[in-house]
Amino acid sequence: MKIGELAQLANVTKRTVDYYTNIGLLEAERSPSNYRYYHKQQLERLRRIIAYKEKHYSLEEIRECLLQPEHNTLDIKETGVQLKEKLHGLNEELQEVLDLIKKDKKNERLLKKQISHESMTLIQSLLVLLI
Repeated sequence: MKIGELAQLANVTKRTVDYYTNIGLLEAERSPSNYRYYHKQQLERLRRIIAYKEKHYSLEEIRECLLQPEHNTLDIKETGVQLKEKLHGLNEELQEVLDLIKKDKKNERLLKKQISHESMTLIQSLLVLLI
């Protein structure tokens, strides 16, 4: 099938198929007239790529997954465990960022109090000098 047919069947753009082909995630054969033709297996491969992208895998992670044989039940469980670990790590990173934001807000409030106090002291000192 041609690039447009593959793109339509997978519900992606031709540019997406072209990009994945150029970076080696998909394979195509060239015709004598220089058209790219994709085998039916490439449609399943493209669907796997799309599924991994929806799970926020990087292109390098997708490449590694595609090197693995087709998923069986054990692979699916293993992938689930890997996703849970990745999610746990992301949650930890998110919590660290939230903690830093809280700390920054607290430091900002303290700084505002100090500036206000220091400013008031300076104003009082100036008033004493003027009187």
